[in-house]
Amino acid sequence: MRGFLLPTPLLILSCFGASWVLADGLAAPVNVSIRDLKASSAVVTWDTPDRESVIGFAITQQIKDVRMLRFIQEVNTTTRSCALWDLEADTDYIVHVQSIGIIGASPLSETLYFKTPKEAETQASKSKDEVMMEEVGQSTQLRAGEIIIIVVVLVMWAGVIALFCRQYDIIKDNEPNNNKDKAKNSSECSTPEHTTGGLLRSKV
Repeated sequence: MRGFLLPTPLLILSCFGASWVLADGLAAPVNVSIRDLKASSAVVTWDTPDRESVIGFAITQQIKDVRMLRFIQEVNTTTRSCALWDLEADTDYIVHVQSIGIIGASPLSETLYFKTPKEAETQASKSKDEVMMEEVGQSTQLRAGEIIIIVVVLVMWAGVIALFCRQYDIIKDNEPNNNKDKAKNSSECSTPEHTTGGLLRSKV
């Protein structure tokens, strides 16, 4: 890729010179548009009807009502976009795109007009985006902290319930042994019964 500035008359002469001829049947790019527009840069995109015969592209960038042009040429590429750099803020621009074939170039695309935003607008938009990203990050951190706290509380409750069940099982298992011990102690402490006609009665 190469880009350089040319006065308008020199560019016209170069376009109609022996090394730069219009290719017969090669259609001009269509759907030329601008995206990622900033105060000092932008990206121009387009589509090509004749993709098989296209080997590159040429982009001309011009400030409106100014005779100086920037000429950018890309060959051996299938990319349908090109970055425009060193733009001036709050300035009107004109852009044309041409398809380059083996035997020459297509006619110019339809003229694309766009205006770069002011530097203050770009900074304000950037600051707004940064604030939104920070708010999203903070909300995400808060949600993560809340989830961690909830998980810890649930784990603690599960541990308490498991400990209670274990103690309850131990107490339940010990209850029959306690009943047997109580019955044994009561039988040992009671007075034995005597049958009728025992040793305390004398036979007459």
